[in-house]
Amino acid sequence: MAGNSAPRPAPPKPTWDPRIPARPLLRPTIRIRLTLLYGGMFLIAGILLLTIIYLLTAQALSSAGLPFRVISGVVQGTTPWCSLPPDGSTGEQLHEAVSACLQKQRNLALEDLLRRSLFALLGLSIIAFAFGFAMAGRVLSPLGRITRTARQVAGSDLSRRIELDGPDDELKELADTFDDMLERLERAFTAQQRFVANASHELRTPLAINRTLLEVHLSDPDAPVELRELGKTLLATNERSEQLVEGLLLLARSDNQIIERKPVDLAEVASRAIDQVRAEAEDKGVELRVRTEPTVVQGNGVLLERIALNLAQNAVRYNVQEGGWTEVTTGVEHGQAVLVVANTGPVVPAYEIDNLFEPFRRLRQERTGSDKGVGLGLSIARSVARAHGGHISAEPRAGGGLVMRVTLPR
Repeated sequence: MAGNSAPRPAPPKPTWDPRIPARPLLRPTIRIRLTLLYGGMFLIAGILLLTIIYLLTAQALSSAGLPFRVISGVVQGTTPWCSLPPDGSTGEQLHEAVSACLQKQRNLALEDLLRRSLFALLGLSIIAFAFGFAMAGRVLSPLGRITRTARQVAGSDLSRRIELDGPDDELKELADTFDDMLERLERAFTAQQRFVANASHELRTPLAINRTLLEVHLSDPDAPVELRELGKTLLATNERSEQLVEGLLLLARSDNQIIERKPVDLAEVASRAIDQVRAEAEDKGVELRVRTEPTVVQGNGVLLERIALNLAQNAVRYNVQEGGWTEVTTGVEHGQAVLVVANTGPVVPAYEIDNLFEPFRRLRQERTGSDKGVGLGLSIARSVARAHGGHISAEPRAGGGLVMRVTLPR
C-alpha cells in the first residue's frame, strides 16, 4: 500500500501559449486563399489558351490545301505566290519549286496562327485582369471596412465596431484585435470622463457652501476691515476654483459626440457672447467690432455659445492697454460655417500656438497665479469644436494678437 501512495510525477509543461487560442492547421488564411485563387486563374487561363491554339491549328491544317495540283502529269500552281517552272524543266528544278511553295505555305500558316494566338492571349489577359481585380476587391474588402471604422473612430466616436464576419483569416484577426482595442479605449475614456464629471460635481457643493459663508460674513457691517479684505481674497479664490470646476465639467461633456443636434445661428451665438463681455471690454478700454451674417449649423447652442464666449473673453483679457480692439465675424467659407475672433495684443510666436490649446497653459505664464482665467478656455473651445465635427485654429496676427478661426460643418 505504501508503494501505491507515492506521488505521481508532474505532467509536462505545455509548449504552446495557453493564452493564444488554438487554430486549425488548414486555416483559410489570406495567403492560402490568394494562392489558390491566382493559381487557379493561371491554370484556367493556360488551359483556355492551349485549347484555342489547338483549335486554330486544327482549323489551319484542315482548311489549307496544297499550293499546287497535278493535271495529266503536269504540275500547276494554285496560288499567286507558288510559281512553278515551265514544261520541259528537270526533276530537280521541279522539286526545288515545289519545296519552296510548301515552305511558303508553312510560313503563312505560322504567321496566321501567331496573329490569332496573340489576339486570343490579349482577350484572355483582359478577362484575367478583370476577374483578378474583382476577386482581389472581394478578398480585400474587409480592409475598406476597417479603414472606414478607423476614420469614424478618429472623429472621437469610440462606440464604433468593425464586427467583421467571414472566414477566420488574418483580416478577421486584425478586425477582432481592433475591436478589442476600441473596447479598452472606450472603457478608459469613459472612466476618465466619469471621474472628471463626478469629481467636478462633488467639488461644486463645498465650493458653493464656502461662497455662501463668505458672502454672509462680508455682508456683516460690523466685520473688521482686515477680515473683510481676507474675505474678499478668499471669495476671489473660491470663484476661481468654481470656474475651474465648471470648466472641467464642461470639458468632460464636450469630449463626447453631440447626439441631439438643433439648428443654431452662429450670428446669434456671437452676439450673446459679445453682450457678456461688453462690460469687461469697456473697463479695459477694448473696442468691440462685430460683423456677423446669419450662419446656421447643427449642434448644441449652449456649447457653441461657450466657444464664442471663451474666445471673446480671451481676446478682451489678453489685449493691449490702450487702443485695443476685438473683432468677431461669422460667415460661410467653402461651404462651411466660420466663426473668427481677432484681436490686438502681445506678439505671439508661431511655435507657441499649439501650447495655447493645452489645459492650464497660458502664454508665458505659470499654471497658477493669473486673474485672467483658469487656463481651460481654449481647451474647452477645441473640445466643443471637435464634438461638433469641426476644428479650431489660431494664427499670429501681424503687429500682435491672434486670429482664432472656428470651422464647423453646416
